[in-house]
Parts: sequence; structure tokens; C-alpha cells
Amino acid sequence: MIVLLLAVLGLCFGSFVNALVWRTHERAKLLEKRDDQASPSKSKQAAREEKELHDLSIWRGRSMCPHCRHVLAPKDLVPVLSWLSLRGRCRYCHKKIEDTPFAELLMPLVFVASYLWWPATLHGVAVFQFVTWLIFIIGFVALTVYDLKWLLLPNIFVYPLMALAASRVVVLATDFHLGWTEVIGAVTGVLIVGGLFYVLYVASGGSWIGGGDVKLGVVLGLLAGGPMHSVLLLFTASLAGVVFAVPQLVSGHAMRKTQIPFGPFLILAALVVQLFGSSLVDWYERLLA
Repeated sequence: MIVLLLAVLGLCFGSFVNALVWRTHERAKLLEKRDDQASPSKSKQAAREEKELHDLSIWRGRSMCPHCRHVLAPKDLVPVLSWLSLRGRCRYCHKKIEDTPFAELLMPLVFVASYLWWPATLHGVAVFQFVTWLIFIIGFVALTVYDLKWLLLPNIFVYPLMALAASRVVVLATDFHLGWTEVIGAVTGVLIVGGLFYVLYVASGGSWIGGGDVKLGVVLGLLAGGPMHSVLLLFTASLAGVVFAVPQLVSGHAMRKTQIPFGPFLILAALVVQLFGSSLVDWYERLLA
């Protein structure tokens, strides 16, 4: 029953992420266009822009087609099934829907995998860690989709995750009495992951790594909680990036200067470290003993 519940929740939140990503990008384009205007908008145009911003709000706007802006009916909003039944097209204007069920399928898989492979028995502090981890997954999937589409990790997603990660450390250190061990581990993680990315960002002027990756590095450093787990995260992300990039370069689908989003590899590494990090670190330490 728990697996089924997590799968259903994952489907629902995956659908939410698709809407969140699209609306965030459309609002950003509209605000940028308005800021670039040489002269103030006329009253009617300004009113239209305000209405569009309202309609694009994730909290106030209704679900709509990205092309014709027709408000979607409940039958159009069933995760995955609606997309399949309409063959990926809008019911009203029949244009192809750019969003795929990627997020809707990925979210339940990660939710269920996190439950099945959670590295601790789910009671007490582990329940709190698991629930907050599910919240992080929602943000991480949104960042993955956004970065894959537009090579950007927007602050509107990263900053709330950073605040949540810092609050999580405080709660674990105080309410769950993990004390300075938790705080020191989090600070060490930030220095290793976020610090390394910041040095690379400054040294390259942003050509090697983006500012969004630096901020995401802070979030992941807070979650990693210790030097070994932080190094493992960096190694896993780098390995995944190489495994992806080399075939692209060999096949000619990418060039040396082709921009490849690093955020998804960092998030994949965070998943590996969260679920299997302690086991991998223990194995490595036994190997060295």
C-alpha cells in the first residue's frame, strides 16, 4: 500500500512539475520582455501582461494548453494517460504538446526506489529524513527538466531548496539531538561541493560551470553531510557526465564546445549518495583497511 501510495503521489507531483517548469519559464520570458521595453507599456498592453502573468501563476492560474491557452478539463489532466490518449496533442487546437510524461514517470520511480532502498529503518529521525527527501525530489526533478530544456538552474527553484536543506540540518541538530556532528558535516559538505564549484566558476569566468551549479552545489553539500559523502557525490556526478559526454563526442552529436547541462548529473549523484552512500563509503574504507 505504501508503494502504491508513493507511486500515485509521484504521478501527481510529476504532473505538477511539468506545469511548474513551463509556467516558470513563460513568466520569466514575459517579465524579461517587459523589462526590455524601451518605453512604459500602454495601459491596455500592461493590463494584458498582468492578466497573462496571473494566468501563468502556478497557484492562481488554471491548467491550459501552451499553444491555444484553452483551459484544460479534468479529463485532460490525468497523468500519463491523458497524454497517451491524445497522442501527445492538445484536445482543442490539436498541436503537439512539447511536454512529455518524462517527469510524471520519473517521479513515481524515484519515490518508490527511495522507499525500497532507504538506508535506515523508517522510524524516528529516519521518517523525517525520508519525508524531507521526497520534497527535495520534487525540486530536483523540476531542476532536471528545466536544465535539460534551457541549460539553466533558476534561482526560484534553487533558493527554496537551499533554505529547506539548511532548515533540515538545524532540525536534525536540535530536535533530533544530532548536535554539532550534523552541523559540521553539513558545513564540510558545502565547502567541498559548493566551494569547489565556486572556484571553478571564478577561475573560468563561468565558462566551465554555471552559477546555478554553484548554488545547487551548496544544496547538495548540505545534504551530503560529510567529506566522504561529498567526495563520492562529486566523483559520481563527474563519472556520469563522462559516460554521457564521451559517446556524444565520438558519434559527432556533440562538439568540444557543446554545452551539456551538469545539473542532472549532480542530482543523479545526490540520489546515489542518499540511498547507497553509506554502504559505498563503508565498502571503500574496508577496502583500504
